[in-house]
Amino acid sequence: MKSLRRLLAGGTLALALVLPSLAHAEDDVRLRLNWMYYGSHAGFAYGKDKGMYKDVGIDLDIRSGNGSGSAHRLVANGDSTFSYGSCGSMIKLASEGAPLISVGVIDAMGTEAILVRPDSGVKEIKDLKGKTLLTTANAGVNTFFPIVLANAGLTENDVKIVNVPDGALVSSYLQKAGDAVGMLGGLDDKPAEIIANGGERPIAFPYSDFGVDQVGYCIVTTKDLVKNNPDLVKRFMQATIKAYQETEKNPDAAVAAMADIVGGTMNEDAGKKQARDVLDVTLGILYSGNNKDKVLGLNVDSDWASMVDLMKKYNNLDPNADPKSFYTNEFITN
Repeated sequence: MKSLRRLLAGGTLALALVLPSLAHAEDDVRLRLNWMYYGSHAGFAYGKDKGMYKDVGIDLDIRSGNGSGSAHRLVANGDSTFSYGSCGSMIKLASEGAPLISVGVIDAMGTEAILVRPDSGVKEIKDLKGKTLLTTANAGVNTFFPIVLANAGLTENDVKIVNVPDGALVSSYLQKAGDAVGMLGGLDDKPAEIIANGGERPIAFPYSDFGVDQVGYCIVTTKDLVKNNPDLVKRFMQATIKAYQETEKNPDAAVAAMADIVGGTMNEDAGKKQARDVLDVTLGILYSGNNKDKVLGLNVDSDWASMVDLMKKYNNLDPNADPKSFYTNEFITN
């Protein structure tokens, strides 16, 4: 009897040692950012730092990217689970056969713009005729640039576009590489980066001033994951929405969490200020004007319809494409 009790006790102990590891097993999830860390990404970092993803059973690995198109492709080919990047770029890839879908929106409105140096002599967009602009090959900002030109009375042949290496856009802009007068970039991060690197605040021609009504940046995954593991998508979006809600309340803490991850100059006062300036832009566009109930993360039907119509007209998108095929609100629960 005693030996049986010892055996049962030992078995109970062994089971007790095994069960906690099973109960706390986490899903490994890789999030691919559109770029190297900048202020708009602080919500993800804050959620990771405060355990919001772990609370829903996710071990989150956040990786830098080389443009929205590249980030979304890495999801499509299975390298990453989710991406954060341009919704327009995702539509383009999805229309070409990539099995991608938006499961939530962070930047509800676009911040894309043409940015030119104050000493360039460019005062109006028509002054860009015959000039050179810089961009990077996979940047989401490239998607709607032809629409801006068309609505400004210019053609793609009127402006020379030069691609520069990933991560070298601002430095090339400041060095006037290729006699470029400016670049394509986001109003959320690029002006702050230019100023932080010794440049003057650029003259901006926002795409929104030239008929580009677009959804900004989405959380993207594959249609297969939505179909086969909806619980994982739901938990990821639950944590992400909570992370950005908390970031709205504690932006400095979110920036500090990101600075801890990145280190280097971002962990210095000037780096944190730059990141906070960028984050403030993102926090100001979490909700579009059509999101009447201010539901964070919501894919707003009318916003997507407007963007898809633009892409049908100017970007050779299939005229029969259904806007609702590019997104789902199944995982938006707040």
